[in-house]
Amino acid sequence: MVSGVGGAWRSLPRPQRRMILLLLAAIVLANVAQPFPDLAPLQHGPTLVLALVAPWLLQSWPLSDRAVGCVWLFLLLHSFAARWIYSYVPYDDWARLLTGHDISGLLGLRRNGFDRLVHFAFGALLMTPLAEVAQRYGRMAHRWSLAFAFAAIGLGSALYEIFEWLLTIVAAGGTADYYNGQQGDLWDAQKDMAIAHAGAALIFIRLLRQGGRPHIGKLHLPQKEQH
Repeated sequence: MVSGVGGAWRSLPRPQRRMILLLLAAIVLANVAQPFPDLAPLQHGPTLVLALVAPWLLQSWPLSDRAVGCVWLFLLLHSFAARWIYSYVPYDDWARLLTGHDISGLLGLRRNGFDRLVHFAFGALLMTPLAEVAQRYGRMAHRWSLAFAFAAIGLGSALYEIFEWLLTIVAAGGTADYYNGQQGDLWDAQKDMAIAHAGAALIFIRLLRQGGRPHIGKLHLPQKEQH
């Protein structure tokens, strides 16, 4: 078992190992003096599991540093927002401290908008790794890989919103409301999906205009030992 763990870990390129370690550190830091301890497992548990199994996943299905870096950036952003269960990220307090003005007043926001930023990042950052998976393992052509990635982001967004809806059925009312972060917006789910698609569409257009396979990064795999 230990040798299997070590083998999977050593099989990863050094930059990817660093990213996993930094993500684990970010999860730990996000839970220091956790302001919402009852909801922390729901927010951080899946990310922690993904970080722990990442060496085995990347050993079986290697990805470029660029693709892993995109996923890593999204998970870092999620872990940051999840500390305050998204709805209570105190960016207005920070802005007032630095400038004397709050962001919500400047932009006319009636709710905490940090979750919208993370949904946008979900679409924008996951286009490249999903397209790489489609090309590298699905043998898809460039344009089809981008179409696949765009559709997969839509599916992922919809499944997550369905999960949140199911949570409201099985969880206590207060817990579900806090976790969902609707903040009184009747159309919160639809807006979240739309903003994720907006982020994906921007990257879709950028990669499509580049043509070819410029978004598929090179794999840096360890050389096999000579016998």
